[in-house]
Amino acid sequence: MRYLIFIVTLLCAFTSFSQSKEFVIKGQVFDDLDQTPLEAATVYLERVKDSSLVTYTITEKDGAFNMEDVTGEDNLNLLVSYVGYKAYKKKIAIKAGIIDLGAIKLQISNSLDEVLIKSSAPVTIKKDTLEFNVNSFKTKKDATVEDLLKQLPGVEIDEEGKIKVNGKAVNKILVNGKPFFGNDPSITIKNLTKEIIEKIQVVDTKTKSEAFTGEEGDKENKTINLTIKEENNKGVFGRIAAGIGTDDRHEFAGMFNRFDNDQRISVLVGGNNINSPGFSFGEIQKMFGSGGGRSFSSNGSFSLNGRQFGGGQGITTSKLGGVNYADAIGEKTEVSADYFYSNSNSENESASQRETILSDSRYFSNSNSRSNNDTESHSANSDFEIKIDTTFFINIKPSFSNSTSTTDYKSEDETLDEDRVLTNQSTLTSFVETKVNNFSNEINATKKFGSKGAFLKFGVNNSFNNSESEDFINSNTEVFGSSPESINRNQLTDGDNNSNNLKTDVSYRLPIKEKEFFVNFNYEYQFNKDYNKESTFDFNTVSNGYDTFNEALSTDFEYTDERSSPGISLSYRKEKWSARFGADYVLRTLKNQDGLRPEFNVERDFTAIELNSHFDYKFSKKASVYASYRLSNRPPSLRQLQAFEDVSNPLNTIIGNPSLEPTNEHSLYVGFNAYNWQERTGFYMYGSIRKKENAVISKTTTDSETLKRVTTYDNVSGNQDGYFGMDYSKKFKIDSLQSVRVKVGNWSSFSKNINFNNDVQYASNVLVFTPNVGIDYIYNDVFEFKPRYRITLTNNKYDIDAFEDRNFTSHNLDLNTAFFLPKGLEWRNDITYNYNANIADGFQKDAWFWNASIAYSVLKDQGLVTLKVYDLLNQNTNARRTATQDYIQDTQSTVLRQYFMLNFSWKFNSLGSKGETKGNGMH
Repeated sequence: MRYLIFIVTLLCAFTSFSQSKEFVIKGQVFDDLDQTPLEAATVYLERVKDSSLVTYTITEKDGAFNMEDVTGEDNLNLLVSYVGYKAYKKKIAIKAGIIDLGAIKLQISNSLDEVLIKSSAPVTIKKDTLEFNVNSFKTKKDATVEDLLKQLPGVEIDEEGKIKVNGKAVNKILVNGKPFFGNDPSITIKNLTKEIIEKIQVVDTKTKSEAFTGEEGDKENKTINLTIKEENNKGVFGRIAAGIGTDDRHEFAGMFNRFDNDQRISVLVGGNNINSPGFSFGEIQKMFGSGGGRSFSSNGSFSLNGRQFGGGQGITTSKLGGVNYADAIGEKTEVSADYFYSNSNSENESASQRETILSDSRYFSNSNSRSNNDTESHSANSDFEIKIDTTFFINIKPSFSNSTSTTDYKSEDETLDEDRVLTNQSTLTSFVETKVNNFSNEINATKKFGSKGAFLKFGVNNSFNNSESEDFINSNTEVFGSSPESINRNQLTDGDNNSNNLKTDVSYRLPIKEKEFFVNFNYEYQFNKDYNKESTFDFNTVSNGYDTFNEALSTDFEYTDERSSPGISLSYRKEKWSARFGADYVLRTLKNQDGLRPEFNVERDFTAIELNSHFDYKFSKKASVYASYRLSNRPPSLRQLQAFEDVSNPLNTIIGNPSLEPTNEHSLYVGFNAYNWQERTGFYMYGSIRKKENAVISKTTTDSETLKRVTTYDNVSGNQDGYFGMDYSKKFKIDSLQSVRVKVGNWSSFSKNINFNNDVQYASNVLVFTPNVGIDYIYNDVFEFKPRYRITLTNNKYDIDAFEDRNFTSHNLDLNTAFFLPKGLEWRNDITYNYNANIADGFQKDAWFWNASIAYSVLKDQGLVTLKVYDLLNQNTNARRTATQDYIQDTQSTVLRQYFMLNFSWKFNSLGSKGETKGNGMH
């Protein structure tokens, strides 16, 4: 039977190919009245029988367009769309070769709404918005918004889920212009399905105040707005899923959404023990967990987009739930709110080997640790938008979070000298209980004056944070050599930390030339007050309790940071370019009061000039360049200024430096992006460089015999770093069924760091090159093959002979395949190969990581049964090498290993004008 299916597929493909005609359609689009060429008009072809999209392009500056494709159709409908003009439609006969349509003239429309409703252009370029028509892009069955975004030209989603549009990062995703679960992009794109979305709009990220006043937004970041189909704004939809696997692996997830025009209620629940952040529904790839590629904290927990979801290095069991609400109250007020609950337990074991290089020698450190972390957290956020009238806008955003956690931690460490002789060793057990409460509120008011662009803004942001902890520590440190020493600690440390922060700002924009040239006056005031008290008590064997106060290991600080900064800026905006230049005069006072050691009180005043500027130029509606420059001033922290000796680590004493100067940081960013709709090519290039004067660095002196360290701080000049990236992609159509997309790119970084090693100043220069190449081969509705390869080359150079130059090379290969089989079957494979020859002996140098799954649609495509295998070859590893100015470290920790899981998911949908249940097919 399978051979018959294969033969039929080949015959269909051959028949389609043999009847296909390769054609080129060209022409020019003009305004019907004054014959002006229309740049960025959308020209597209649709099949006559079902209006499905064949191909599309965007006109050039002179209105010219050129479309190449292959089709078996004899006739196609040609459509031309441009904002503000009546849509043009013409049925044309398709023949092999060139079809020249000559001049196409569009008539101005009297009703913009009518044009927008009737137009189904796949891509529309407006003044500051790039808009995609969802129905024009094919996706797999049961596609999510994430699946859809991957099909859009100029959109890239990396393996960590970060989204870029035309080379610029997406930092906000909205649904009908409103937040969806607190602007969390991952929740939005992984859980909303394509079928309810009508259009995807891409704009520069703006604050709500900037959107209200019509100011320019953040040129370095983008916002995606998902527009729900009008008929889908009333009804319910959602899905539930559960899976059970070998080694007691499990997961469950559920999502419910109720839309009633302006009112929207969404509920999410989930849980698993496969290191997944949750909210996954078994759609083949979504429930595979982290696979060892995530960044984690030392206690084994991790957060996703600012929320604690559970997970970590090791094995994590987590459960979570959330609710989101959005509504319009009357005609002037819109409200949105969300609440999250999460609970997680993480277990991990890790091992590391470090080689530390000194100016006249080196030493080696080995560490093994085990941790168990339990975390429970609650968070609530709300957002009120109040439009008093067309000129007055108020935005209020209160937020609250609470978390409790316990961490059980054990470690064994040893240090050996250059001859591998044991110099010191230590063991530590720690049990920490922590409670954290945070509250913040942000209020912004904006008032517009007249029609020339004048406005007044006022904002206040305050926050209150409290953290309480109990840390039981039992440690033993042994120092060997001619003066052996044994340090034993059995202690309890009570921590009480409070932080109160207030920030106010006011700004006024004065128009010099209406809607073009402005002068902006602004003033900002900040007052931050931190109270830090840690009371350490030694265990008293007489009373059998922790009641002997240890002043040397206790702190009682009160920090204040007061900052005021008046400023002025000039901004100019034209149709093709805009520029802004601003300067602020900063007055800052840092003050510390030590309740235990008044002799270490500190008070320092700093003044500085800060500059900020940007410039962007649009070569066309499809290509632009952007540049920004900043001069910022950063004073040292109060802990760095305070001369108090911190002896909490027996092997490393830390002493502040009251003579530190503030750091001046110069930063320059340049970016260029372009997408050629005619050639289906995208090119993005970006780079940044930072230079620091009076950078504050750690200065460590190591005792040659005991290897005990003393660390202080100092100022150095000459530190600099930067990065450069470039990406190019091009899509080729082989025939009406097959297409290939080629992607090549490179990410590079460099840094120069001035530092000290045993009082010897040195410079380290690090260069990193990461070229990469990828190919997407798609046989429509049958097969996908997406290989990726990248190599990372790292070069460390030093300007002193004691440090040996180092070179590292690592390789990464990804092979992703998808087979779309008959009768609702999908078979997918995600294979990753990592190789790092530089990893130390005893650590795994290479591994194949293979996830495989097969899914079968049931219940008229509303249900999905999935069988998946995680780490099919049982080789998952997270061994990695870290190289800094003065040490090289190899680490490896517990990772999720092989399991098999059977999953079932079911979705429901009553959205639509008649409330009927909608099925899902291939879009």
